[in-house]
Amino acid sequence: MTDTPVIAHGLARCEKPEKYIQQLVKHWGHKMATAYDEGDGMGTFPFSDTTSAVMTARPEGIAITLTTADAESNVHMRGVIERHIDRFAFREAPLTYEWSEQ
Repeated sequence: MTDTPVIAHGLARCEKPEKYIQQLVKHWGHKMATAYDEGDGMGTFPFSDTTSAVMTARPEGIAITLTTADAESNVHMRGVIERHIDRFAFREAPLTYEWSEQ
């Protein structure tokens, strides 16, 4: 096991990124201390001490920065995030997701 976190950058192409981020902040806010910056259209999701995601509304969709303790957790959390975004973007789903690791 390594102490170096795994960081992945993703993009969920959609028409209403800010709306979906706001819905995720509200949804996950029942389980964790989420935050939303309306000026930047940015949601922050601290899933655990080692896993977090930041989602920012962009003209082309939702930009996602996902940080996890290891590669396996990163792949797992990508799926969790994708399923949740698709749930709120049901009129557009399934969305196209592009991921790259840092």
